[in-house]
Amino acid sequence: MNAVGSLELARLVPFALSLLGAIVLLAVTAVAARWVNRLTRRALEHAHVDPTLTRFAANLARYGVLVLGVLAVLGTFGISVTGFAAILAAGAFAIGLALQGTLGHFAAGAMLLIFRPFRVGDFVAVAGVAGKVVEIDLFTSQFDTPDNRRLVVPNGAIFGSTIENITFHPTRRVEVEVGTDYGADLRATRAVLEQVVAGAEGVLTDPAPQVYLKELGDNSIDWVVRVWVLTPDFWAVRERVTQQVKEALDQAGIGIPFPQLDVHFDDVPAPVARRVEVEASGS
Repeated sequence: MNAVGSLELARLVPFALSLLGAIVLLAVTAVAARWVNRLTRRALEHAHVDPTLTRFAANLARYGVLVLGVLAVLGTFGISVTGFAAILAAGAFAIGLALQGTLGHFAAGAMLLIFRPFRVGDFVAVAGVAGKVVEIDLFTSQFDTPDNRRLVVPNGAIFGSTIENITFHPTRRVEVEVGTDYGADLRATRAVLEQVVAGAEGVLTDPAPQVYLKELGDNSIDWVVRVWVLTPDFWAVRERVTQQVKEALDQAGIGIPFPQLDVHFDDVPAPVARRVEVEASGS
């Protein structure tokens, strides 16, 4: 072998070794990326993290390992990765600024999926809307309103506001307010209302129903009937109790007064006062 051939061979061998090392490193990186993906997925599933967030985090970990592997391969060929890393960081920074709002929604979605203030199927009031939760994604959440409208709300608006989960607990309290005549006997009125809540369908016995004397109002004696019901039965029981309260008071002869206003005339000439009385009576 001549000198030229020896020189070429001397140059080829290190390159071949570097290429072989790069191939091996890429293979190891691919295996490691799959292993990290699987490990991350299992860990998050064991922690009962939402499947959407689990898949995203597992894929993010996998791609992170692949990027590190590619940078290591470039290093085996003597390519400086410092400039490449700087360019990558600058590009990530620019993308982050451009997607600032979107990334905010993503962060809020991750928090919603981690802390779970509500779940699919709950009825919530949040960000100025009220509806049944249909889907929770990383960037938006979807709700169906009682009149069957689909609302898509950015997660940033949800996580940054007060969240009222109406169906979170299995039971809810129903309150029915009613006013009675001032001439009605208090004990008799209480007995009638207690009889209603004792026999109403769907009312729970624990906690016990309560009939509460609220206040002496301007036009009536105000009562509050409080009962506990299963959350799905809330509206049906509320209507039923309201109807039965009205019927029971009617049967007992206890009136529910209309708003009244007493007008007194001081230092008014008699003819004027008489004319006002006639006009008010309609005669």
